Amino acid sequence: MAAKLLANIIVMGSGILARAVFRAYREALANASRNGVAQEAVTNTIRRAGTMTELEARQILGVTENTSWEEVLKKYDALFERNAKSGSFYLQSKVHKAKEYLEVVYQTKGGAQTG
Repeated sequence: MAAKLLANIIVMGSGILARAVFRAYREALANASRNGVAQEAVTNTIRRAGTMTELEARQILGVTENTSWEEVLKKYDALFERNAKSGSFYLQSKVHKAKEYLEVVYQTKGGAQTG
């Protein structure tokens, strides 16, 4: 019981930290586009910053390039909850990282409505 509670605290804490980093990145991206930085350079930064590729993130969540952001969120919620109940923390973190990666990809493409 304590291990599950600790795992949930770690996941939630990493989620909060990830959202803060994403918001900072989104603001930096907005500043970069106002200053005339090429979109290609920003996209290359995304690829170099993470250890996960877009293909890997899509495979983890079971989505394609044509999948809407809403469908990505549905897949994420289902996989995250399934692994929270009876799966492993490692798989749950991979699902979370895949969603975060695709959130950045969809945001740069203008397809994600993130809050």
